[in-house]
Amino acid sequence: MAYRLLRPLRRTLLSPLCSHSKTLVPHQQASFSLRTYVTEMRKSAFEGNILRLLRNEIQYELDRSPPFQPVPEFNSFSVDERPGEQWIRLNKNFGENEEIKVEVTMFDGSVPVKKTGNLTTEEDVTLHITLIVDIFKGEGSKVLEFVCSAWPDSIEIQKVFMRGRDQMAGLPYMGPGFKELDDELQNSLYKFLEARGVNDDLAVFLHGFMKNKDKTEFIRWMGTVKSFIEKK
Repeated sequence: MAYRLLRPLRRTLLSPLCSHSKTLVPHQQASFSLRTYVTEMRKSAFEGNILRLLRNEIQYELDRSPPFQPVPEFNSFSVDERPGEQWIRLNKNFGENEEIKVEVTMFDGSVPVKKTGNLTTEEDVTLHITLIVDIFKGEGSKVLEFVCSAWPDSIEIQKVFMRGRDQMAGLPYMGPGFKELDDELQNSLYKFLEARGVNDDLAVFLHGFMKNKDKTEFIRWMGTVKSFIEKK
């Protein structure tokens, strides 16, 4: 039985070893071929198991809640989905000379939700998204930048400061913490953003969008890994 197994292996595996054939006696050649065959079989079985698990997981995600096609705009913002990346960008023009760019992370934090009783689930958290809102006024002007948190149904300003258009040109003065500002000034800055569409409705939209993107990127990631392992 072993002889029948090794005979075809000699034809396929000994040809690359011709330079060593003078030093390998027949039983050494057979032992080498068998070890190579077993190694390849183990590698094939291991990779096959990974591929099976990936295919099953992809199908499970698609069957449970398939991702939908992302919308290209929301309330006059154009939406750049940035496939394969962990953020998206929104753009719009406002008034005669303002340009607004919003860079949005995928979910980057959470806070626990208080529940009555002892039962908790993985859903008992409120997810957090970071927004960087840049407002430009014409060529050569500085940039008014807001760092905000987007909660499921609200926008919260964290920082407001001015910076140059070149983000690498030094570290700007970041100003005081937003909540240290006068209450009336805080309210006015919220209204300033709301007038430009950075408001609670945008927060609701972004949470839905990022939930879908999270699913899409997970499936894309599994598909990329699967394709790499399948490649010969």
